[in-house]
Amino acid sequence: MTRSRRGKLAMATAAFGIGLLSLTGCGYINAQQTTAQYSASDGTRTDLGPLQLRNMMIISDGESKPGRVIGAVYNTSSNDVSLTISGASGSRTQVPVKKNSYVLLNDSTDAAILSTSGGKPGSLVEVTIRENGTNSDAKFKMPVLDAAISDYKKYLPTAQPTSTGTASGTATPTPTPTPSPTSSH
Repeated sequence: MTRSRRGKLAMATAAFGIGLLSLTGCGYINAQQTTAQYSASDGTRTDLGPLQLRNMMIISDGESKPGRVIGAVYNTSSNDVSLTISGASGSRTQVPVKKNSYVLLNDSTDAAILSTSGGKPGSLVEVTIRENGTNSDAKFKMPVLDAAISDYKKYLPTAQPTSTGTASGTATPTPTPTPSPTSSH
């Protein structure tokens, strides 16, 4: 092989190597998608003070109907914290979360109900969230979903009557008392 032919072969090999590096090197320049956090489900997520809200959504039949808030609320602090969610038309609900613990609102027997969902199913509604640990508050958008997805049907709320016979504007999850045996003779 002649000297000029070896030089051309060496240059072709170098060009081929540079081409391979440029094709495989795109991961070096672009950020990895797995490092970006996002909501992988139907709900949305945010952090507020020591609270981490995950997969939050409102389940409702309509804009002016009650809406049940479901999702998970994690408390990373060493104090008990209460989350208040305020929605449309003065609707409000509270969610107590023990220190270094979490509440799964969709598994809870104590529902977090807003008297008005504030949006049609399929829309995003803005709510105000507040936590009393650091007295932080923020605006937060949650999707409104209905029973079109059969898994959400069991979460559809019904109007809770109050002493005046209207839907409750504030629902606070409280423990359900366990009946105690009574003896009567």
